[in-house]
Amino acid sequence: MTIIIGMKEFRQNVEKYEKKVQEGHSLIVARKSRPIFKIEAPEMESWEEVADFTKIRKGGVDINDILKRI
Repeated sequence: MTIIIGMKEFRQNVEKYEKKVQEGHSLIVARKSRPIFKIEAPEMESWEEVADFTKIRKGGVDINDILKRI
């Protein structure tokens, strides 16, 4: 199901619409009655794990530490 909302409504209620997307809805955000962008949940099948830094240290690894070693 696609939900069409205004930009102001989206900004004021981001958490509400985040839950809608997680439930499988897609959002079209409009400004002045014109669509600006569409938000939908990513297809999980297309994502692959490249590196999980939480396995190295709980809470992840500081990006500056990683960049120093590259």
